[in-house]
Amino acid sequence: MSAVLKTVEARFEPMTAQNLEAVLRVEQVAYAHPWVLGNFLDALKSGYEAQLLMADDTLLGYFVAMKGVDEVHLLNITVAPDYQGQGWARVMLDALAIWARGQGADWLWLEVRVGNLRAVQVYEAQGYRRVGQRKNYYPAVHGQREDALVMSLRLGQCTDES
Repeated sequence: MSAVLKTVEARFEPMTAQNLEAVLRVEQVAYAHPWVLGNFLDALKSGYEAQLLMADDTLLGYFVAMKGVDEVHLLNITVAPDYQGQGWARVMLDALAIWARGQGADWLWLEVRVGNLRAVQVYEAQGYRRVGQRKNYYPAVHGQREDALVMSLRLGQCTDES
């Protein structure tokens, strides 16, 4: 069951160590194998792009991305379970693409669990393409491992070919 927001005004705020408690609450509810505090602290210490999507005092979601040479790698994107299915992942992916272009990136890259069909559909709808697969990439139940799809989005400048 989705929660209904009283406002539709959403904003981005930088993720900081001070708001990681709220991030971890969402992370632990959203995933069977969540990031831990150390993952987020390392990302912040490394200067990765880490943004919260907020509506009033409500954490709708967040993303963490690492800038490389001519590319950005999306490390974590999460919509709080109560707000999934409302388009917030697309909002965050659009914001990430805008930021990445501003950093001079030509490509966005990510990995996603092969079994996360909903996320794969969102990425494909945003223009991401499947480019490979990493075997046994993610931890899974009972000590097993799950493959990851590698996906990319070309951020090249728009051209008029007419």
